[in-house]
Formats: sequence, C-alpha cells, structure tokens
Amino acid sequence: MPYVLLACAIGSEIVATSALKYSEGFTRLWPSLITGVGYLLAFFLLSLTLKSLSVGTAYAIWSGVGTAVIAAVGMVFMGEAMTAAKIAGIALIIGGVVLLNLGGAAH
Repeated sequence: MPYVLLACAIGSEIVATSALKYSEGFTRLWPSLITGVGYLLAFFLLSLTLKSLSVGTAYAIWSGVGTAVIAAVGMVFMGEAMTAAKIAGIALIIGGVVLLNLGGAAH
C-alpha cells in the first residue's frame, strides 16, 4: 500500500507541475488552482507514505521519478528540445533512484 500512495503522490506532483507551466505566474485561475491542490495532495500522500517507508527511499523515488517524468512531459508535450544530454540526465536520475533503493534494502 505505501507504494500505491507514493505513486499517487508522484502523479499528483506531475499534474501540479504541469499545471504550473500553464498558470503563467499564477495569473490564470484554473491552472493556479490545479497547481495548489495538486501540490497539497502530493505532500499529503507523501506524508502518509512516510509512515511505512524510510524518508530516504520515499523521497528518492518521489523526487527522481517526478523529475524524470516532468522532463519527459516537457519534451513530448510542451515542445522542449529533446537532446542527448537530457535523455542521459533522465537515465542517470532513474539509475540513481534504483541504486538508492538497492542500497537501502541492505540493513
């Protein structure tokens, strides 16, 4: 169950960050509201996740996956340049999250 909550927290953060792009500095009502509600929900769900998972593991997954997906969303849906450096950066983020999780499993 904690990983389901974490996945929902990540999804909420991705929606909020995507809406932030369209809020135009919080000058547009609906994207601004989606951003605020999305981040509140993301942090609430992350806090529930921390009842069962270590903070290092949960935050590594939450921030790493969120960053990688938002970078991909920017390139695929928002017209941002897709460069080899960006793709390599996403791969390194994912690799780092995997390594942190593998290292966290051994106590």
